[in-house]
Amino acid sequence: MKKTVLVVMMLSAFINYAQKKNGTVYIEHPAIDVVHDFIKASVGGDRSKMASYLTDDFKAYNGTSNNPNDKGMDKEAFLVNQMVYYNQLDYYAIEDFPGSYADAIEYKKDNPDGEVWVQTWSLLKGVQKNTGVKIDAGAHRLYTLTKDNKIKMIIGYGNGRVIDEIQSSFTDRTNGTIYNHHENINTIRKMMYALENADLEKMYGFYDENARFLDSSSPTFEGISIAEQKEIDKKILEQYEITSIDVVGYPDYLHYEMGDARVVQSWWNINLIRKSDKKAIILPIHYINDFNKEGKIISETAYYNPKLLE
Repeated sequence: MKKTVLVVMMLSAFINYAQKKNGTVYIEHPAIDVVHDFIKASVGGDRSKMASYLTDDFKAYNGTSNNPNDKGMDKEAFLVNQMVYYNQLDYYAIEDFPGSYADAIEYKKDNPDGEVWVQTWSLLKGVQKNTGVKIDAGAHRLYTLTKDNKIKMIIGYGNGRVIDEIQSSFTDRTNGTIYNHHENINTIRKMMYALENADLEKMYGFYDENARFLDSSSPTFEGISIAEQKEIDKKILEQYEITSIDVVGYPDYLHYEMGDARVVQSWWNINLIRKSDKKAIILPIHYINDFNKEGKIISETAYYNPKLLE
């Protein structure tokens, strides 16, 4: 019994310690209003108004920086940086991230000057004027405000990849090689002509067992397995006879540097006879097939007009 009481007392002490308060969180606060006004001035490109909200010793830091000696940007450098967004983006906007809102936090401990922290979660939007790169990225900022509601510090967390894409887009660069003759192109031809000759076992042999199939006529455009695709093919062949399959132009094989992707694009006319009324149908179709390193098809996307089959 004594052991039980001792455990309960220790647990109670731990809970009380774990729940010790260190300030107050506000959903409405003058500091939040200042931050919102600062953001409006930023989006509006009002440099002087932005400057009026910042202290003279203001600092801005990149929260994702791995530089331990990062001294941050001073007031002037930060204002220059903010104007870059206004000057270089069409449709520039900063919106609350869906379902989020700003918080103001007044800490009690180690806060002798009564500073307030404001947290925001935002969507940064725009289209870079020169490159056409679209920005629709989440961003998180921590603002430190003085007692008289001046912004003393900002720590920003954002998606640097979109900025990298903009910077990369200012210069031309290659991203792999396009082939008009390649073993993967040979595979696609053999696969299509196996279909033409109703040799389905050979046709399916060109696919990886985990291949996924996408169809432009699907309302959800979700991939299906090879087993599911076989059932669809079976139903189609019960309703239609394939008289011939003719290549349109020539297939391209693209081996991309980025992602090491291997893709064959091909265009075909599939000539069909509908069994129910003997109607001849020409079905233009475009395939995009992804390959693995072993030369097996791992995904297939088919683009065609399903109304032609009605």
